[in-house]
Amino acid sequence: MAILLAMSSYFKGEELLREAKRQGAHVILLTEEKLRHDPWPWEAIDELFLMPNLSNLTDVIHGVAYLARTRKIDRIIPLDEYDVETAAFLREHMRMTGPGLSATKLFRDKLAMRVAIKAAGLPEPQFTPVINHDDVREWTWRVPAPWVLKPRLEAGAMGIKRVPNEGELWQLIEQLGDQQSFRVLEQYVPGDVYHVDAMTVNGETVFATVSRYGRPPLNVSHDGGVFMTYSLPDDHPEAQALIAFNRKVIQALGHTHGPTHAEFIKAHHDGQFNFLEIAARVGGAHIADLIEHTRGINLWGEWARLELMTIRGEAYQLPPIKNLHGALMVCLARQHQPDLSAYDDPEVIWRLDKARHAGLIVASPDAERIAFLRNSYVERFSHDFLAVAPAKDSHTQA
Repeated sequence: MAILLAMSSYFKGEELLREAKRQGAHVILLTEEKLRHDPWPWEAIDELFLMPNLSNLTDVIHGVAYLARTRKIDRIIPLDEYDVETAAFLREHMRMTGPGLSATKLFRDKLAMRVAIKAAGLPEPQFTPVINHDDVREWTWRVPAPWVLKPRLEAGAMGIKRVPNEGELWQLIEQLGDQQSFRVLEQYVPGDVYHVDAMTVNGETVFATVSRYGRPPLNVSHDGGVFMTYSLPDDHPEAQALIAFNRKVIQALGHTHGPTHAEFIKAHHDGQFNFLEIAARVGGAHIADLIEHTRGINLWGEWARLELMTIRGEAYQLPPIKNLHGALMVCLARQHQPDLSAYDDPEVIWRLDKARHAGLIVASPDAERIAFLRNSYVERFSHDFLAVAPAKDSHTQA
């Protein structure tokens, strides 16, 4: 029996655990003590191990190595972005199958992925490391403001600062002190942001689906509003262009196995797509739920299937794929348990059950109907539920 160790510092990936159990694996969940009472799929978990936090690498190595004395662990899968490097370190330490630290860096470190994409000749915003101050000054003289100052190792829009001028830039850099080198400075490119969620097997991207954000996540994070993303059909010209672009990115970064979530921006000034970032994981913010309801594939479950079929030496095959139109809307809510019962159109196929959050998914074969509903519902969400919280500077758990 294959033994799969899933580790997560956040509550997510339930379907991966369920599918691994359905596939006959022995499932171990390693998570943090504060997540003990979250609604994990207990029926799919054979063993639960808790630690104060998963950010203390030494403690995690000691703990997992102790488990491995009496369990032959076949795979380590990080469910959260912030556990990806820890899992890579464990694999290298224990000489296990899967991406190590060097491969993982290209999907975690925004500077590392920028350098690799530039070397491949693929379009992306201009950038510079925040290491040598003379280099930064020279870059700001060449690249006009505004800019964005990004943490290299945070996820999504966390910690990103919009910088309007050189004076404010140097104030921010000085405030960072010894943390300066953990930032990358980028050209701010106004545009529309898209994401491509994909699965790669033996170096071949066997599945990819394209969606477009209603507003760029950076804008939602900084200015507030409803998070919304909607799917594009495979035959849409923008979807075809981005699927091809995404394949080049995956090849440039050497990814051969597992899911990816990549973001691209279509610049307003010339209509060209630019690479923004990529992660070697399933997309967050319930994007996996949108994909499941529109394409008929749960990327968490497929990740588990891929890992276990690889262990058994079996060839992986995708399940049948649907091609519905759909949209996902989520926002922080003023109410503790927001009432979504008034959103009763038959296209509503999923509702978020989470305190202080409102969210739903609509899906239909009719693209115009989904376009109407997403625009209508975003406006209604803003009136009925929307609460605004300050943008986060770092990874924190509620």
